[in-house]
Amino acid sequence: MESCFYSAKTNRKQARDRPMHKSRIFRSAAAVIAAGVLLAGCSQAPAEPGDSSSGRQTAAPVAPSGSPAAAGQSPKKPESGQDPSKLPVGSLYKNPSNNRNEIILADVRHTAVLIGDSQSEPMGSWPRGALGSLGYKVYSVARGGTGYVAATSSSGNYIDALQRGDWVLPYGTPPLIVVEGGGNDASHNASDEQITANANRLLAALKKRYPQAKLVMIGTLARGANAGGGRRTEVDALLGNIAAKAGAPFFSVGDWISKYQVAGDLVDGVHLNAAGHAKLTGVLAADMAAAGLSLQPGPRSAS
Repeated sequence: MESCFYSAKTNRKQARDRPMHKSRIFRSAAAVIAAGVLLAGCSQAPAEPGDSSSGRQTAAPVAPSGSPAAAGQSPKKPESGQDPSKLPVGSLYKNPSNNRNEIILADVRHTAVLIGDSQSEPMGSWPRGALGSLGYKVYSVARGGTGYVAATSSSGNYIDALQRGDWVLPYGTPPLIVVEGGGNDASHNASDEQITANANRLLAALKKRYPQAKLVMIGTLARGANAGGGRRTEVDALLGNIAAKAGAPFFSVGDWISKYQVAGDLVDGVHLNAAGHAKLTGVLAADMAAAGLSLQPGPRSAS
């Protein structure tokens, strides 16, 4: 930037020092105009609009896996009063039936929606991998550090994030909604009452939003009660009771670290490396397939 201003100053000085003949006046004016163009080219590009930490007013392109790309890459105001089937993939649509912003997916009828924490967030995570193995595209709003009660500075807990728009859900009718988590609630000492209340609110909201979708819960990954699972294993059992009362299939993972011998694949005592994710992907996929949750063939459509 400093060299840009130096060039402009030099050009202006040369213009003043030349004799004021008509032809030289023309050349001086040209020099000043050129300096102005140079200055304009050196100015800083304007910042991109949009909140990069949430999807409140930002439509993001959808990654190949079906998960949202980083918010803020393609800012766009929510569309309303239009035919959503004609909107481009990645557009935000203001759904008049619920007054919420929803994202347009390319193939929502073959997409599983994944809500979760850092166990689900990585592209190669075991919940994502299992859903992919069952034939689904995956649209994930998983956020590390969050849970049924636990929140971060950029995202509320699951029900708060849904209600205030920290992330957006798809327009249309996805066949499967999966909620995974509980680990951050365990580490933050959330009470059974808090977890139960928020989980029930979340399940009710999801059932109302997607009445035709299958709602599934995955518990809290832990070592098991007799192997140091502690509060994580307790939360897993609690979530199982909540799921049973709600009539949602539940996959207990509160002893999987011990049961499937992935303790050696933990990078920090809680999170798995790539090998650990791959091992549990196969286990979860087999369990979900046995429960009849594989993707059923059907027509492909944007809604």
